[in-house]
Amino acid sequence: MNYRTIRPADTEYGAYYARYISLIPDGTDPLQQLRHQQTELKQMIGSLSDEQALLRYAPGKWSIKETLLHIIDTERIFAYRALRVGRGDKQPLPGFEQDEYVVTSGADARSLASLLAEYDAVRAATLSLFESFGPEAYEQQGTASNQPVTTRALAYITAGHEAHHLLLWRERSLPLLQTAQA
Repeated sequence: MNYRTIRPADTEYGAYYARYISLIPDGTDPLQQLRHQQTELKQMIGSLSDEQALLRYAPGKWSIKETLLHIIDTERIFAYRALRVGRGDKQPLPGFEQDEYVVTSGADARSLASLLAEYDAVRAATLSLFESFGPEAYEQQGTASNQPVTTRALAYITAGHEAHHLLLWRERSLPLLQTAQA
């Protein structure tokens, strides 16, 4: 069995992240999921115009561009946590305020093409990092946001976080675009 397909135990992450981990099918290598999601995401939003990518499915919700940059930012943070934990760093890692990141991101002023290029660069770095870890690194445990976390859990959380946002786009944002085009 591939050591990356062993689902993290509940003790390997904080309860908040269970919803993300649950979105990764049993027996799935989370890195393979990340590769698949890269293709899926580009098929889903890659052909949108910059104007369409400003769509918010409800007042006060993030635009498609803001959500994409949120996925990028969060992946960077999760990868950094994985680097620290995977290398055996036991220093507690702080949380972050995702809403503040989005407010100051400037995502809506950027082109969708530039955001997708950044996404590809971050994904390549994330995959390279997680692929560099051997089985022992995946077992390492640290603390992030005052919760225990393993490198393995961070791989699943990274893929699950994106799966969550792809699902929201599929269920809430894209139907609105299809309705507008009809």
